[in-house]
Amino acid sequence: MNSDSHCPKAAIVIPARLASTRLPRKLLLNETGRSLIEHTYRAASASKLASQVIVAADEAEIVECVKAFGGQVQMTRADHQSGSSRVAEVALGLEEFEIIVNVQGDEPEISGTVIDHAIRLLADHPNAVVSTLASPIRDRKSLEQMSVVKVVFGADGHALYFSRSPIPCVRDWDQDWLVSEPATFYQHIGLYAYRSSFLPTFSELPASASELVESLEQLRILDAGYTIQVGVVEQHAVGIDTPEDYRAFVSRCKS
Repeated sequence: MNSDSHCPKAAIVIPARLASTRLPRKLLLNETGRSLIEHTYRAASASKLASQVIVAADEAEIVECVKAFGGQVQMTRADHQSGSSRVAEVALGLEEFEIIVNVQGDEPEISGTVIDHAIRLLADHPNAVVSTLASPIRDRKSLEQMSVVKVVFGADGHALYFSRSPIPCVRDWDQDWLVSEPATFYQHIGLYAYRSSFLPTFSELPASASELVESLEQLRILDAGYTIQVGVVEQHAVGIDTPEDYRAFVSRCKS
């Protein structure tokens, strides 16, 4: 990792929760010879703009695992309701950093370039408190899947809404909507760069109605009147949510 004098000082925090419903203890799976959390840590360390990577752990096993491969780790409280809250706790001890990037622990193939894009995006848009990314949706199945979060944003890149439903909603369907340029539909990529000064505020914001309906925490930020800046990348890494996802990842590592 290298710092950039033209960009605010940035750190990456990886919230690491051991319990997971669809793939138990997934962050410690190590069929590749490395744990999933180590893969993610190493991938995040490829960022050229972030000068520190730290894991925010909720269990001693994760702490031990990260220390074993030489990573930085901090034990956090067990009562956090979200990854962003866990990130905010760690950020309290990172006062020298202006930008804190939240990278999910189950993103072993995340690109350092993508992380840097989110950092630059926030640095270049002083009115935004958060930046995030999106990629074009080119197939109808993904568009209609509730597990694929969609985002719409204005010409200025400001997020207007996030939803599990297809947005914008097409009144009269035409396949051409899937191949239009620029794209009509965008999938939200769950990577966030926060201004460190905003994180304590975010932690104290009450859950909003739309957040509770959609089960999407980022809606709390929009509903409170803050700006989320959205950048577009053509492709994104696949997160590991299921046993099938992990098997496919292991196969890619071996190929």
